Amino acid sequence: MVKIGILTGGGDCPGLNPVIRAVVRKALLEGYEVMGIKDGWKGLVENKTLPLNIDSVSGILPKGGTILGTSRTNPYKKEGDLQKVKDNFKKLGLDALIAVGGEDTLGVASKLTKDGIPNIVGVPKTIDNDLSATDYTFGFDTALNIAT
Repeated sequence: MVKIGILTGGGDCPGLNPVIRAVVRKALLEGYEVMGIKDGWKGLVENKTLPLNIDSVSGILPKGGTILGTSRTNPYKKEGDLQKVKDNFKKLGLDALIAVGGEDTLGVASKLTKDGIPNIVGVPKTIDNDLSATDYTFGFDTALNIAT
């Protein structure tokens, strides 16, 4: 069975729970297993996870924030964290990872693909809408509407 992980990194913004729900629902339809990584890259460093299924994502659309939690952890900034990420990715038996985040979170994802962890998909999330090659990001529309 294919097993994918999903994490949310960086600051909180609207739309994270709907992304998680959509990933879980589609993955389960495809016959995949989904593992939530708690607190962004920190969860992959510390091996903090929870299995995600239909029950765990039911009713999360109207809730703010992210059921997975988030952090600003960057495994490239602390000695040994990169190796922990690689080891835990393997221990968890992940075939792929979905990283939902902004510039720093997706920057880490990009580096990891070059450092031996393939199959990482980035979902752009930032209220600043400042990611290259991205027209819109999760969080931007809400921030714009609140500001205006």
